[in-house]
Amino acid sequence: MRYGYVGIGNLGSQLAMSLIHAGFDLTVYDRDPAAAARLGEVGATVAPSLAALAEEVDHIFTCLPTPQASEVVLAQVLPGLRPGATWIENSTLGRDDVLRLAHLADDQGVGMLEAMVTGGLHRASRGEITLLVGGPEAIYQMHQPALKAMGRQHFHMGPLGSAALMKVITNMLAFAHLVLDGEAMMLAKRGGLDLRTAWEAISASSGSSFVHETEGQLILNGSYQIGFTMDLALKDLDFAMRFGREFGVPLDLASQVNQTFLKGRAAYGGKAQSTQIVKLLEDLLQTELRAEGFPARLG
Repeated sequence: MRYGYVGIGNLGSQLAMSLIHAGFDLTVYDRDPAAAARLGEVGATVAPSLAALAEEVDHIFTCLPTPQASEVVLAQVLPGLRPGATWIENSTLGRDDVLRLAHLADDQGVGMLEAMVTGGLHRASRGEITLLVGGPEAIYQMHQPALKAMGRQHFHMGPLGSAALMKVITNMLAFAHLVLDGEAMMLAKRGGLDLRTAWEAISASSGSSFVHETEGQLILNGSYQIGFTMDLALKDLDFAMRFGREFGVPLDLASQVNQTFLKGRAAYGGKAQSTQIVKLLEDLLQTELRAEGFPARLG
């Protein structure tokens, strides 16, 4: 099958690269020609336009920053896709957006699959990211080889919209862990503990988390370079707040985390790294959380 990939940003470029490495015939497009050209250098075909891409492929992946961006892309690719094609969305959309956009695709004879990813850019770069999938079982089975090329694990959560809920849950947990991990390391620092030893002790304890073991290293390095912005974090937290209201679930801690990220965006800007949320505490206490031997980026 010939796949197209639209949205060659931090995450999309890694997912597209996994398809190339697995030998898939891939055509790419991005509004930044240089981003698409970099994949062209390693084997992808670069389409001059979205319409041209749609005419060359059997199915299309997208990884875009907002539901509005996904809708704009769909408007240009759906007329050119053949009936029976699949649109596979790698970015995080709200459930209502998933269902609304899936309806637009269905009107053109195109099926949809959510394949939202979690685990970080470092795992995506190794083809080890986790995919949360929603959509018809038959479409899920059809694209198993491509999904396996992208990620070590994938979970079929149920019908369309179910992956959106699961992705929001995982991100809500990650952001809460990030804020609390900053508080924990600050407590260790102000208490006179060696931060490297403290990080290692937490990693080996019942208090550890995926966020501590990964993003915690970038905080201690001082780079904060996780490849995920304050704006994206707040988008996902907003989805979580909406689900809480819809299902009648009090999200007390998540609401507090949402407020903390609003403060982070006000202080550092929407394009700042989400890990810089810990810098709020560093700045408040005029105490940096730094230790030797931690990487600037996760490999």
